[in-house]
Amino acid sequence: QLQLVESGGGLVQAGGSLRLSCAASGIFFSIVTMHWYRQAPGKQRELVASISSGGSTRYVDSVKGRVAISRDNANNTVYLQMNSLKPEDTAVYVCRATGSAYNTWGQGTQVTVSS
Repeated sequence: QLQLVESGGGLVQAGGSLRLSCAASGIFFSIVTMHWYRQAPGKQRELVASISSGGSTRYVDSVKGRVAISRDNANNTVYLQMNSLKPEDTAVYVCRATGSAYNTWGQGTQVTVSS
């Protein structure tokens, strides 16, 4: 049974950086694709970044060059390094795992970027 727990959110000034973590348990972590989504109140959920089991990455255009997703299979953890943060990056960031046997969401971690 897969469970995901996010951490690393917080308050940061515009232009600053944060590193989010998503720790997975109860899974053969190496076989799943991992995703980071974000959602702000009144806005639709947005897929920010994904990383496949083979390490292939994809990003939404608005974060390209500022965000990097990575995974540490030995520790069953996926990361989202965010640099040059903007107020419009403010949202709850949620981790998700998908695969043939998985479609699991974490609880989310709040990121607030002040101007």
